[in-house]
Amino acid sequence: MNEITVQELKEKIDKGEDFQLIDVREDFEYETSNLGGQLIPLGGVVIESEKISKDKPVVVMCRSGKRSAAAIMQLEQLGFTNLSNLRGGILAWQAEIDPELNVY
Repeated sequence: MNEITVQELKEKIDKGEDFQLIDVREDFEYETSNLGGQLIPLGGVVIESEKISKDKPVVVMCRSGKRSAAAIMQLEQLGFTNLSNLRGGILAWQAEIDPELNVY
């Protein structure tokens, strides 16, 4: 499984690269803090897979990297080959990029 670090994600954002960010956490988690990605909770990721691009890189994130890894495994069964897991999730982002970010 491809992984991307929070530093690599920040570089993509800062450079304005064309990619999709999918957040597989629950609504209440997303409302607490998010990085602006599209919210598709893990339980609905297969059902809503048509919302996920197959034409450009996709970074999948969650709180720590475990649920996003599970989402990627499910999506790869559907033929997705353009997915990267955000290593450490939003907790790593808060620890390494934005210590002011409200996490739980």
